[in-house]
Amino acid sequence: MHEKPNNPYATAAAPTSAAATRTLEYLSFTLGQEEYGIDIQKVQELRGYDAVTRIANAPEHIKGVVNLRGIIVPIVDMRIKFRLGTPSYDQFTVVIILNIGSRVMGMVVDSVSDVITLTPEQIKPAPEMGAVLDTEYLIGLGTLDERMLILVDLEKLMSSDEMGLVNATHQ
Repeated sequence: MHEKPNNPYATAAAPTSAAATRTLEYLSFTLGQEEYGIDIQKVQELRGYDAVTRIANAPEHIKGVVNLRGIIVPIVDMRIKFRLGTPSYDQFTVVIILNIGSRVMGMVVDSVSDVITLTPEQIKPAPEMGAVLDTEYLIGLGTLDERMLILVDLEKLMSSDEMGLVNATHQ
């Protein structure tokens, strides 16, 4: 009886089966003509676009940093990152503040739509098609009635070498 709590596999099996039946919530947002979704649990807050402090020699898609209640937060413009035309900054531009691991960062998008609940059955694998967003950074495609969301794996995307933001292996 005393061996069961020490067995890491005994506790690992239960959440897997529960996760298969639970629903997943995604915040939907637009970039250009496409609708994307990110795990709502990674979203800290939504803000309007404020002026940023530029960082010398930062990649073009990193607009700069903002001071968010004492935390310096890098701001990534996904429209520049994915080469979706010339971005405009107005009262409708949205910054999604994300909490990924121990890092807080902002992501500039065209607009935020709503929160969508999907079951695992509604999430299909993303086809390989040379899209602007490498399928390595996609969870899949979420389908809800006539809508299709491109589901982004934020942790993989933000920790990729090309983003130059979160790099857990180098300090």
